[in-house]
Amino acid sequence: MSPIIHVEQLRKYYDVPIRDAGFVQAVKSLVNRQYNTVKAVDGVSFEIEPGEVIGFLGPNGAGKTTTLKMLSGLLHPTSGSCTVLGYTPFERDYAYLRQMTLVMGQRNNLLWDLPAGDTFELARTIYGFGDSDYQRNKDALIELLGLAPLMTKPVRNLSLGERMKTEFALSLMHKPQVLFLDEPTIGLDITAQKHIRQFIGEYNQRYGATVLLTSHYMADVEALCKRIVMINHGVVVFDGALAELVNRYAPSRTITVQTTATRADLALHGEVTHDDDGTITIKVAKADVPRVTAAILAAHEVTDISINEPPIEDVIAQVYGR
Repeated sequence: MSPIIHVEQLRKYYDVPIRDAGFVQAVKSLVNRQYNTVKAVDGVSFEIEPGEVIGFLGPNGAGKTTTLKMLSGLLHPTSGSCTVLGYTPFERDYAYLRQMTLVMGQRNNLLWDLPAGDTFELARTIYGFGDSDYQRNKDALIELLGLAPLMTKPVRNLSLGERMKTEFALSLMHKPQVLFLDEPTIGLDITAQKHIRQFIGEYNQRYGATVLLTSHYMADVEALCKRIVMINHGVVVFDGALAELVNRYAPSRTITVQTTATRADLALHGEVTHDDDGTITIKVAKADVPRVTAAILAAHEVTDISINEPPIEDVIAQVYGR
């Protein structure tokens, strides 16, 4: 099966004017302007198969949004190549635009003072939907997101979570096969984040859509993505399964024990990281977990024991630091 998204040595550079503060420097810059070259994306390469949901991660300024804008056709690359669904995005072929969507968190596409349903009617005209296609797509999205009570309310009266759900439905009215999602849950409360995640997963399952998702909320990534692509300073630093990332960059595990044993007793088995009234946590190498667990159970009175991987946020922060 051919990749649905192919990115090869993609680059986007910007020349940014620089000058020192002050009036004199401002005047000098008029006749002798200096520039810095900012490498927003610096040779990114990856492939995505049809139907995959990929987490596209990186710290602020890593180049995530710039990459999504090139893949959606909003920006021309400085060099390199990319194809999506067999199209070159920056050529903005109408047939391509009908099969993809770009959703950016807290960017408003709805008509602010009108009911949400009026913007849906505008989308119907833009995409040239027939009556049956429009109603079928609209009804399916309203059902998936529970939007029926919101369609007649002015957009300015919707909460942020309600508006984001409606924005999602509007962006998917044309049933795109590729979704570029840039921080779709940013600023939402926990309940709204959960609803958006469930909707993305349901849409992927129902229509076989391919999803490239950026998010700083690791709950989004853990719930939706089996594979992640991480970039930093415009280059790919990791491409693989989420479990592989944890194994590679977090070789230790923690064992938490409720026991009558002392801190000194458990320190014989690993590094004690927490000790609170009979609940003691030690850190050991992943390969040693079975042996250490068996030794603790054999040597001490234990009422409860648990083995935990490090939080994914800590693992990803460690990768960024490298």
